[in-house]
Amino acid sequence: MIQVVVTDGSFGALEIERGILEPLGCAVVAYQPVVAPAELAPKVADADYVLTQFAPVNSDVIAAMRRVKVIVRYGVGVDNVDLDAAHARGIPVCNVPDYCFNEVADHTLALILATTRHVVAHCLGVRNGRWAMAVPVPAMKALCDLTVGVMGFGRIGREVVRRLQPFQCRVLVHDPAVPANQVRDSGSVPASPEELFSQSDLITLHLPSTAQTRQMINRQTIARMKPGAILVNVSRGSLVDSAALVDALERGQLSAAALDVFDPEPIPADSPLLRMANVVVSPHNASASEKAVRMLREKAAGTIAKAIRGEPLPNVVNGVLAPKP
Repeated sequence: MIQVVVTDGSFGALEIERGILEPLGCAVVAYQPVVAPAELAPKVADADYVLTQFAPVNSDVIAAMRRVKVIVRYGVGVDNVDLDAAHARGIPVCNVPDYCFNEVADHTLALILATTRHVVAHCLGVRNGRWAMAVPVPAMKALCDLTVGVMGFGRIGREVVRRLQPFQCRVLVHDPAVPANQVRDSGSVPASPEELFSQSDLITLHLPSTAQTRQMINRQTIARMKPGAILVNVSRGSLVDSAALVDALERGQLSAAALDVFDPEPIPADSPLLRMANVVVSPHNASASEKAVRMLREKAAGTIAKAIRGEPLPNVVNGVLAPKP
């Protein structure tokens, strides 16, 4: 019997995964909730394949794997998996990069409008019996008057730009991996980080968590931003130095922030961000819709099915091109 271990997940019953994998001779073993690496290691020791969502699949966990052929991440980012350790063991790591870009782009726009129009503050005010402006009139912004900086021009960044165009705002884009003519073709302006930080009224992040991007929003980069700028982050919490963000919001260097992701997650109950009226938060759910979740689960389980059938693996992110024998 082929053993597929699901380290964790927010999907409840795994009927979709079982429907795909059990006909191929698999036993699907699920564990919830997320556990520490020391607890996770023995659970994956005898697995043939691993599906993971948020669990820390670090080098110790990978070292405990005696026969794992493929690790698949439910999602786009793979920062919870030690890619180098998996590569050293000859274990391909695959992700699902194309399942939720519309949902995340929609959520980004929702957060942008929530901060520029102060939707949450006014909702809470009316509920509490205050039929009045919750913020000074100058805080109410129209997108057509703003410059929006988009950091990252992958699938999600492109869809965010597409949604911003009808609002007639000026859009700056920085992505060193994308040719400038492709940015211009979207109706946006290619920009250096310095130009984007200094000219943008609102900055939205759409980048993976890598050694180059972790804590890219810090005291130094915030100091280069336009006073009163707004920060939106739906990508990865580790892109932002939380302490620096709190300080900037308290001092008014940033006027607002809208965050779907945090470092760590869940956001600690005592985080100052949760007490700030100029911060809008959501629980890392930008990718969620019934269609997107079904697609994610089908594609993740389908990747394991391809490996079992000896077919080429899609979306290998650590350079190991085939399962080990």
